[in-house]
This record gives sequence, structure tokens and C-alpha cells, in this order.
Amino acid sequence: MSTWKIDPSHSHAQFTVRHLMIANVRGEFTKVSGTVTLDETDVTRSQAEAVIQTASIDTRDEKRDTHLRSADFFDAEKNPTITFRSTSVKKVSEEEVAVTGDLTIRGVTMSVVLKVEGPTPAAKTPWGGIKRGASASTKISRKAFGLEWNAALETGGVLVGDEVKISLELELELDQA
Repeated sequence: MSTWKIDPSHSHAQFTVRHLMIANVRGEFTKVSGTVTLDETDVTRSQAEAVIQTASIDTRDEKRDTHLRSADFFDAEKNPTITFRSTSVKKVSEEEVAVTGDLTIRGVTMSVVLKVEGPTPAAKTPWGGIKRGASASTKISRKAFGLEWNAALETGGVLVGDEVKISLELELELDQA
């Protein structure tokens, strides 16, 4: 078993949600941390844990970001983190695993499955560290996590879609402590 830390300066937690029922809006959380405990002989014994700082949301629109941090959405003051803790890992192919885990957003915990590509083979950095990469994706219902705020449109439909696509790009560094 080896322990790998998420490198926050080279990792991204991004999301996409439908806006006005016509286009996708993208955003990301800029503060992500966590660990992956990797069992290379039996990947199903591996574990992952991640913490996202809710207030670090960035959609490139400060007014929208302030609204997303408010009680209408993430309520970042009362819910400063979004967490994920794996409960099982299933090998799908040589390049892919399905990581099931508990995702907690706004105090609501639900089981989700992350489709994970990787991890890549380990690579030594010019500074002596050892790193690997992985990509993960899933879809969730924002309403299921209590993110229910919305507005009806004059033309029918709603301002914000329910389905949220989540994608993670992770750079992991071997914990050599």
C-alpha cells in the first residue's frame, strides 16, 4: 500500500450545469485536498478521501459566486466543505475503476460512483517527488443534496438545471513521510 496526497496546485474539481435550459455554465472549486491509499496488487482494496473548500467556488462571475456561497445554494458559512470518502472500488478495466463513496454536500450524504481513469504510472519529478495522475467523473442531482433554489422562466422551464456533471483532474504526490 502507498499513500498519495492530492496536489492542490495541480488538481481541479470542476462542474457543469445547464443555465436557462439553453447553455452549460462551468465552474470549479479551487481548493481541493485529500489522499488516495493505493494497493497496486489489488486495486479493490484502495481508498480515497477528498475535501473541497466550498467558499473556493469560481464560475468567473463574482456576483454568481457570491450567490452560490449563500444559503440559497451551498451555504458556505455553515457548510465550509464538500467531502468524499470511498466505500468500495471495483476494477472495470486495465485503465478504469469505479469508486463508490459517500459524497457530502450541504450536510446531505449520498452514495455516488466515480468513473476513474488511472492512476497513471508513477513519474519522478525534477525536484525528487513521485507523482501520478487520475481523472474522475460523475453526475448528481443538485436537488438531492438540498441545492434547490431555482427560478421559473417566462418561456417555461427553469433557470438552473438539476443535473450537475462533475469532473476531477487529480495530480497525486507520493507521501514519503
